[in-house]
Amino acid sequence: MSRLRPSRSTGVTRADRMRRTEIPAYDPNLVRPATREETLPVGIGAVAVGFIALVVCVLHGYLLLYGDAVSHLGIARRIVDSRNAGLGQLGGVWLPLPHLLMTPFVGKMEWWQNGMAGAWPSLLFYVLGVMGFYRLTRRMMTPRWAFAATLFYGLNPNLLYLSTTAMTEPLFLALLIWMVLLTMECIAAIDAGQQRLVRRRLVWIGLLIFCAVMTRYDGWILGAAVWCILAYKLFKRPALRVKVTSTFAILTVLAIAGPLLWFWYNQHFEHDWLDFMRGPYSAVAIDKRTTPPGAQHYRGWHNIGWATIFYTRTAQVDAAAWETGFLLMAAALTGLWSTLRKRLELASTLLWLPLPFYIYSVAYGSVPIFIPQLYPHSFYNSRYGMELLPALAVFAFVAVEWLQSKLTEPRPLIARLMPQIALALIVLNSVAMMYRVPLVLQEGKQNSITRVAFESSIAKQLDGLTPGMPILIQNSNHIGALQTAGIPLKQTVGESDWDSWSRALSAPAEHAAFVVSIGDDEVAKAVAAHPEGLTELTVLCTSGQGCARFYRSDKFGAAVARP
Repeated sequence: MSRLRPSRSTGVTRADRMRRTEIPAYDPNLVRPATREETLPVGIGAVAVGFIALVVCVLHGYLLLYGDAVSHLGIARRIVDSRNAGLGQLGGVWLPLPHLLMTPFVGKMEWWQNGMAGAWPSLLFYVLGVMGFYRLTRRMMTPRWAFAATLFYGLNPNLLYLSTTAMTEPLFLALLIWMVLLTMECIAAIDAGQQRLVRRRLVWIGLLIFCAVMTRYDGWILGAAVWCILAYKLFKRPALRVKVTSTFAILTVLAIAGPLLWFWYNQHFEHDWLDFMRGPYSAVAIDKRTTPPGAQHYRGWHNIGWATIFYTRTAQVDAAAWETGFLLMAAALTGLWSTLRKRLELASTLLWLPLPFYIYSVAYGSVPIFIPQLYPHSFYNSRYGMELLPALAVFAFVAVEWLQSKLTEPRPLIARLMPQIALALIVLNSVAMMYRVPLVLQEGKQNSITRVAFESSIAKQLDGLTPGMPILIQNSNHIGALQTAGIPLKQTVGESDWDSWSRALSAPAEHAAFVVSIGDDEVAKAVAAHPEGLTELTVLCTSGQGCARFYRSDKFGAAVARP
């Protein structure tokens, strides 16, 4: 009998709660929020697909193709393994959450070296993203089309590849999807006057905004847009607004805490609160360094039209095989028009926010995008198109479902077969993309050729040095060499510890047993200014990467063995 005893605080029995949480009957033509029983199999399927992708990528050695993935792992590694370990190693340009999520895994040397430290968080957020995507689509479509849209999203080969690397796209896409989903749920709760549910959603949305702000700069715009929408909805419901004012204040604090914290971090550690915008590793500075003197700017620079063409074309090629991306984009725009006309879950249109963000970034943010389909027919930043994948998947299938409804009476057979045809085309699209190699993976393979060969050569030389002896090396630009060689970062004297770095540059032979300069980096300049006590051992040169020079100190300790 105790099982049916009323709660002292609410007077509600367990039987009452069970009746309230009764699973609604399945109706293939009903559009309603997904249940846990519906979502769980989707998550299990995502786990299976994600692990298959991981096995394939591990077997082919794809986890560390991107230099950015190597650098993300290097930053995470510095937090736990450097002469000055701690949060001060996060750096001032890339936002910190991805690195913090890798930290529990990257301390294991083997996982740092093979890239698995970045794969585990990415796989987790891929699975969460797929589950959230299904829940989002169930609020807009019938089960069969929600499943088809989720299958299209989850089987995207570019997304699957990124989900096995240390790149930030799987994390941000999961945050984007869940933030839009919870905003939709919160708006529905506001309209229904469900005070408790509104409170819970506001807190969760605040946490998601904080995480998105700490992941990518797109998240700043997304968080601001979500806050404005919720503020407007509550403004229109004054009675409810009064009851949830304190919770909305929590949301507001969480929303602004991220940017303020990042401003403070940049000021405290980089001595410029806008270092991420105007520092030496900012997009503007990188664009200036990599643009030859007198050369023209990339296509799309200060040109909204070209920027739009580059970004939308990249998003198409990221999402669909061959030229079917044009059809996908047309269907998605049709679905957007249908959504706006029917006022169907209008908050879902937040999924389109990456479109204006990246068009502006290409035009005015010094963020070029190159894909083989457009001049200059090369590879760079093609993964940015992935941010539009959720919008393309959701709204294309909104349009397909609308088309099916229009064909039900005049063409009943076609309408009845449309779901099966769509599922077959989705699988065919994924197979075709994999057969031709997904664009994001193509970029990784193409741009890693000289870097991987160069860093592997450096790693072989590092392996031959006396174990445990300090090495003076600029450990940010080619941290992949140290990673491949398995050398603990605390063994190196690099820019991650400014005090010892500065002292070593003033007298390299006195502060390290070995000195490695690469190209014309700071170590090369220090060796040129203070060559005394250094004996050159080896010079490695590779086209496009400069030369690496290895020196032995004749002054550092008497016990240094001669290699």
